[in-house]
Order: sequence, then C-alpha cells, then structure tokens
Amino acid sequence: MKKEGVIVRQMTMNDYAKVHDLWMKIHKFGIRSIDDSEEGVQRFLQRNPTTSVVAEYNDEIVGSILCGHDGRTASFYHVCVQEEFRNQGIGKQMVLACMKALEKEHVNKISLVAFKDNEIGNQFWNEEGWEKREDLNLYDFVLNKANLTKFNC
Repeated sequence: MKKEGVIVRQMTMNDYAKVHDLWMKIHKFGIRSIDDSEEGVQRFLQRNPTTSVVAEYNDEIVGSILCGHDGRTASFYHVCVQEEFRNQGIGKQMVLACMKALEKEHVNKISLVAFKDNEIGNQFWNEEGWEKREDLNLYDFVLNKANLTKFNC
C-alpha cells in the first residue's frame, strides 16, 4: 500500500535521534561506534550542511541518506528506507534530492559502498543504472580501532 504524504527534506542535527532509531530497525545495517554517534554525525553535517536528506511521514523518519563530498566526488552513506515504505519511490526521491544539492555545489560524481550481501540495496542501485565498478580495489585503513562496526540482526 502506497503511503501518501512522504516529504524528502534536508537532514539537520534535530533529526539525529529519529534517524538513529531508523538505522537500528534496518536488518543487517552497519553502525559505526564513533562515526555514527551523535558527535560523529554532527561533525559530518557541519562539513556537509546541505547534502544529506531524510524522508519523513507523519513526523516519523522513514528514510535517510548521509551525503558528503570533498569538492570533487560525493559519497552516499547509510542509504536506507524503512521496510514498510520500500518500493514506493522514496529511495529514488532521496537520491535525486542529494543529486540536486550536489549539483548546486558543482560536484560531478558520486560513489557509494553496498555490502555484497545487501541484496535489496544492490538490486536498487543496479535498477537505477548505477555502475558497479570492477576496475578498482577498495582499501580501508582504520585510524581509530575503537570505531567498530556493529551489524543489526
């Protein structure tokens, strides 16, 4: 059943508690102990004040994207839609809102990471025409070992 009245808007720190609650509801969602804390998200939004979005329905956050950039390439983090709101175009609306915000800042490319076992996310990105890169390797170097990822069951 399609839910009418979903609004996609810019995310602010006032949304943090509801966004975090949403993240905790998403199956297999990875939460980083430092980066996804209130202080970590505040730092992220201070560096990227206009590019992250939430989807809101009846004062409830039902979707979110953390979006940041370095002036050249943007990254999407924590793209999610609450399960009962999926397949209604909300994810696409949020992606387009982020893209419009990035265009205003003259950013020309967006990258994202989707875990291989995230079937729903990978299906979404493939259907939306995003290119899966096979020509590069992704490397991480952990500077702060206390910034652990915990996955929701």
